[in-house]
Amino acid sequence: MTGQDSDDAVPAPPWERSRRRSAQVRVPLTRERIVDAAFTVLDREGYDRLSMRQVAGELGVAVSALYAHVAGKNDLFQLMYMRLFDSWVLPEPDPERWQEQVKDFARFGRARLLEHRDMARISMAQIPFLPELLPQVERMMALFRGAGLPDPVAAAAGDMLSTFIDGFAYAEAMWEERRRNTDVGSWDEMRETIKGYFDALPPERFPHLLALSSMMFEETNDERFEVGLDIIVRGLASYIEPKDA
Repeated sequence: MTGQDSDDAVPAPPWERSRRRSAQVRVPLTRERIVDAAFTVLDREGYDRLSMRQVAGELGVAVSALYAHVAGKNDLFQLMYMRLFDSWVLPEPDPERWQEQVKDFARFGRARLLEHRDMARISMAQIPFLPELLPQVERMMALFRGAGLPDPVAAAAGDMLSTFIDGFAYAEAMWEERRRNTDVGSWDEMRETIKGYFDALPPERFPHLLALSSMMFEETNDERFEVGLDIIVRGLASYIEPKDA
């Protein structure tokens, strides 16, 4: 019988087994784990209550331990933002399909922001020209210029599109937060409540609101996003000179 066989045959004393179990479950603290915990806290508590202390508590470590990996709360927000978008890769610009490529980019951005509660608020505070994201920004500029947009319009288009995506996702999150703080059970029910408010307005003072209120609130958020996106893309397309001009 070898020494290894002997070790396997005889169980360790209880106090030794306890010590070994403790050593096995100890996981090194990393930026990735901190960001994971931050998303957990954000989804549970929301933007206003997310703190370094809450994140440390989620990980079961002292707050001071976080600062070996993260400079502070703003740095943590930037890491969370990067986590959402560092895997985003724009396709090669296709001048024949530029409008659909822009729309796909916007849909992807909104979907990512909605993956986590209040992420749109964090996104609105971030500067997109991080080194890791510059290749994507470069490709977006190539898409706009390749489509034939004049340079001043191409220069403004990316910022305008990002503002629309962030603002729309933020509005969705804001209304969801309001719904969460009421007795309303679903967004459909919330929509009916808002529509009822507008329907009760005096028609002599608000004829246009009454005429349009059903259209304003019958559409889903997805439908409203698509309409807004189409307005932006059509507006950009209007700046492109016809090829035979």
